[in-house]
Amino acid sequence: MSEESIIYGKNSVLEALISGKREINKILISKNNHTDTKLNQIKDLAREKGIVFQFVAKEKFSDYAGLNHQGVIAQISPIKYADFDEFLEQPHENSSVAILDGVEDSHNLGAIIRTCVCAGVEAVIIPSRRNVQVNAIVEKTSAGAINHIKIIKVNSLINVITKLKENNWWVIAADASAKDNYYNVNYNDMNFAIVMGAEHAGVSKSVLKASDFVVKIPMENNFNSLNVSNAFAAIIFESVRQRLSKVTK
Repeated sequence: MSEESIIYGKNSVLEALISGKREINKILISKNNHTDTKLNQIKDLAREKGIVFQFVAKEKFSDYAGLNHQGVIAQISPIKYADFDEFLEQPHENSSVAILDGVEDSHNLGAIIRTCVCAGVEAVIIPSRRNVQVNAIVEKTSAGAINHIKIIKVNSLINVITKLKENNWWVIAADASAKDNYYNVNYNDMNFAIVMGAEHAGVSKSVLKASDFVVKIPMENNFNSLNVSNAFAAIIFESVRQRLSKVTK
């Protein structure tokens, strides 16, 4: 069985949705049960609450052999996600957030969250689709850091970037083909977001276009495969270096 927190079985998942007391990352529903009344209730409630659900082949449930799952598994987050609009309404000065655009590996997400806490980043923003969610592996890899930072799940990164820019935040995307180096940006005296992309695909074109700056980490050779969590650490700690250098002047 995969290392994650789950709720399984029609009644249990349905009650979790109705109560709203559990933070659900995703619901897996067997493709073979389209006409089942309770599974349709689960699907309708998930849609109403904005929770991602996915119809999957029965082979997917082999990971949960031995459980009486009845064709439905809810993957549960170990934390409660923060609300983006509430975060934006709070006062911010020289603040930073991380935006992750399609990071797929739980270990990378956990490492990035841990780095964020060490660097004083205020929040991590992740999309509800096409990005790993906070699970037990993320919690373990972060060494508990998930409990010391706001983690925000959103439906649209473009909407988030638009709202950030409307509220005087600057958006800095990392891309290997950028012209500017990450250390040429002045991170002082502004609120900023750093956008990191998927492990293989990078930041999506629409997000790159919406960003204020696009920066790269220069490489000594053409072996351009720096891990996304390491790349994020290099960029965010440059902002820390600049901030500390300003304080000591």
